[in-house]
Amino acid sequence: MKVLILGGDGYIGWPLSMYLSEKGHEVHIVDNFLKRYIEAQQGVECINSPSSLVKRIKTWNEVSGKKINFTVADISENPKLLYRILEDFQPDSIVHLAEQPSAPYSMLGRSQAINTQRNNVLGTLNLIYAIQAHCPEVHLVKLGTMGEYGQPNIDIEEGWIHIEHKGRSDTLLFPKSPGSFYHASKVHDSTNLEFACRTWGHRVTDLNQGVVYGTQTGQSKMHPNLAISFHYDEIFGTVINRFITEATLGHSLTVYGNGSQTRAYIYLEDVLRCVEIAIEKPADKYQFRVFNQFTEQLSINQLADKVALAGKSLDYRVTIDHIENPRVEKENHYFNAVSTHLPNLGLNPTFLTNDLILEMLKYLSDFKDFIDKSKFMPGVKWKNH
Repeated sequence: MKVLILGGDGYIGWPLSMYLSEKGHEVHIVDNFLKRYIEAQQGVECINSPSSLVKRIKTWNEVSGKKINFTVADISENPKLLYRILEDFQPDSIVHLAEQPSAPYSMLGRSQAINTQRNNVLGTLNLIYAIQAHCPEVHLVKLGTMGEYGQPNIDIEEGWIHIEHKGRSDTLLFPKSPGSFYHASKVHDSTNLEFACRTWGHRVTDLNQGVVYGTQTGQSKMHPNLAISFHYDEIFGTVINRFITEATLGHSLTVYGNGSQTRAYIYLEDVLRCVEIAIEKPADKYQFRVFNQFTEQLSINQLADKVALAGKSLDYRVTIDHIENPRVEKENHYFNAVSTHLPNLGLNPTFLTNDLILEMLKYLSDFKDFIDKSKFMPGVKWKNH
């Protein structure tokens, strides 16, 4: 299968590119390196200093015997180049990861909010029109987020909900209540993609993904140049990855607020398998298919307890510190999300076990000298504008 991966240089995009390439798919990456630019702009660095995309691909092609190609392009600003890529490559599937992925970055100020929505929403609109022009039968797999839903006081269904109201019934898109301008951009994407399916017959799978964690995959272990970018800072570091890094230094785990906030989580290697399942079993024409992509639901306190327990077994001095919550969110709330489609299609979930946490802690122990403690504390406040 010919797979076009938009955003193939990122935390998910790069391991996904290697994974699908190893499986025998013809992979072509497109990336504009926005995330690397923001890293430099905000002074946040990956702990493991990943290689450039050029070096990554060169190394992969050498050690794997496979071949990944790439094009440097900004799909939000250069639609003509995007049109040409689709016309020339004629992919069977497109995996769309080419979006600014940070909620805190989007809340830094006006310019960052605009940059996020311009890149994400306009990029997706350009992609919709490029598909319509040059490959209307292609299956688009879009990485969304569970954060689109917010914290409703009802079960979160998979994209659609059956409603009965005043004697009438209908099946509608599940209501959305995004928690940042980043999450709002994802909601706009979902709205535009559903419209393209309903109106033009596009086929789309929207993967509403939980919080991702993980340090390595089977492919990234093949050579140091293939390392996956790992962040622990507030801009790009997810909560589990931050806790793991803090524990590595014996720093207190920084829990926002009372820690009762519950979220959905998924291991990085499970993400790769989910995307593979989606492209192998595509949506139908006119179908906007939504999968809630996660494997377990945990509170922040539960996460902290798990990491602290694993750290103490390695004789790390791990404590838990509750700090002021920089975000505007419910801390005590109901949260129960449905995820049945992916398991029914063959996903065997990985859970956040003690052994998995220990594996991550041991990996990070090699990078202790590169950890900047000042990046642990949040500086972006949701109400500071």
